[in-house]
Amino acid sequence: MNLRRIVLFLLLPILGACSVWNAEVDRRVAATVQALAVEWTRRAPVATASPLPFWTLSPSPTSTLPPSPTLTPSPIVYQPKPTLEPDAWKSFPVIPTTISERVRQIYRLGQLAGNNPRAFSKVGDCHSNLPTFFGPFDTGPYNLGEYAYLQETIDYFKGSWGRRSRAVKDGLTASAALAVLWNDWKDCSRMETPLDCEYRIHKPAFALISFGTNDVMGSAPFEITLRRVIDVTIGHNIVPILVTKADNAEGDHHANRIIAELAYEYDLPLWNFWAAVQPLPDHGLMSRDHLSYSEILSSADFSSQGLKYGYNVRNLTGLQVLDAIRRMITQP
Repeated sequence: MNLRRIVLFLLLPILGACSVWNAEVDRRVAATVQALAVEWTRRAPVATASPLPFWTLSPSPTSTLPPSPTLTPSPIVYQPKPTLEPDAWKSFPVIPTTISERVRQIYRLGQLAGNNPRAFSKVGDCHSNLPTFFGPFDTGPYNLGEYAYLQETIDYFKGSWGRRSRAVKDGLTASAALAVLWNDWKDCSRMETPLDCEYRIHKPAFALISFGTNDVMGSAPFEITLRRVIDVTIGHNIVPILVTKADNAEGDHHANRIIAELAYEYDLPLWNFWAAVQPLPDHGLMSRDHLSYSEILSSADFSSQGLKYGYNVRNLTGLQVLDAIRRMITQP
């Protein structure tokens, strides 16, 4: 499209209903073009010997821009972790001694999202159920014995110990925690999973995730479903704490191996409960897959007599795990 037609387009509102091109219109267009050219060069002179027409797109010879810096993107190098040996998890400490930067980031995001730093959720099967597991720390009785330093952590998480989690049930598996059919709590939505309901209601900073005993007997692949539980937990900006189990119901310990490998892969804290009960009579079990307990002593009695039972050791080491993580994550 030449300049004359451009100007005609600009003049159409002036011409109104006129649709016939004639010499008079042509003359007026030419005069308008000339006037615009003169006005443009008067208002915006360029540093050349002779003024350039306003439609010239070539830059002025003296208008030079500094060269743009050359940006070389830094390559993103992924450093995969070394593969764990099949039995490496057996030598992992019972209580985590460090926490990763990823855990700190999850925790900080949770604080920005409104998660309660003094709350944790229990996620798992009957071994995480009340009142035996953690309940005495809210309702009593308990005996800390030589572990009196843990009272500070009991006070810090007051209200979470004896609270009924929407994500704990007898027979619960990782896949069931992700299924709406397993949710029968009245304060949960009909389309909420037990896991999502628990996190929505309680808004904890941490979650103790303890599965495996029932999962190895089911048809759902444990690694896939546990990974999904971890992803959902992190999606709520909650720090997952994975727990190995005391039993070997599957016969080859592959559930504990999966739990430890996922903790290693995600840089998450691992509570290696399996290692804690190995010195106990019958490895802390009263049957193939149930922890031993005393019918006389509280499950939170940490005397020498009480710590002969699987549930007592579970309560002690679980409390120690939360104490260690609380101290590490709240200190610079």
